[in-house]
Amino acid sequence: MAKSKPFVILNAATSIDGKIATKDGDSKLSSSEDLKRVHKLRSEVDAILVGKNTVLKDNPLLTVRKVKGKNPIRIIIDSKGTIPSKAKILQTSNTIPTIIAVSKSISKSNLEKLKKFPVEIIISGTTNVNLKTLLQILYKKKISKILVEGGGTVNWEFIKNNLIDELFITISPYIIGGSESISLVEGKGFSKVLGSPKLSLKSIRRLKNHLVLHYVKL
Repeated sequence: MAKSKPFVILNAATSIDGKIATKDGDSKLSSSEDLKRVHKLRSEVDAILVGKNTVLKDNPLLTVRKVKGKNPIRIIIDSKGTIPSKAKILQTSNTIPTIIAVSKSISKSNLEKLKKFPVEIIISGTTNVNLKTLLQILYKKKISKILVEGGGTVNWEFIKNNLIDELFITISPYIIGGSESISLVEGKGFSKVLGSPKLSLKSIRRLKNHLVLHYVKL
């Protein structure tokens, strides 16, 4: 692990053709067995991180429920602070530690909205959240292991900046298709295959009709 940032694990479930959600946002790709694996993974990290789009589409709790274990700190990447007050993340922030990472471009009204909740607000970056700076701040707060659960835009930012140390990708027995459906990694993408992070396949685990691929960064 780099001395200046936490160890970062990316976890996602995809269709056979690499989609994490349909064009309408349906992302129910994991099996019950895979969900137990994910919740166990959540219980083993210090924090879980998602982007604002995941909050807007899924309204998740990001807690440990399928297995026994502690809830990780929840970190939301929301550059302009636009997640709604009714979001479960904010509504439960009095019982589960929650960090909202914003940029300097956040409006005064959105900042005041967030301050009404018992969340920690971290400002990192000018127009968008600077992930490298954010991870340095989190590391100083003794957060040493983070689980990234996307979505596609957040996944791209972590991969583009070479911030991922380990990946768990569940291949689900579905084919979604469509240019408007959401891929595992969105963004501009690399122009050359050689631009991709160098990964080593550590293990393959079968969960009935699902396959869990475990990669580590070389």
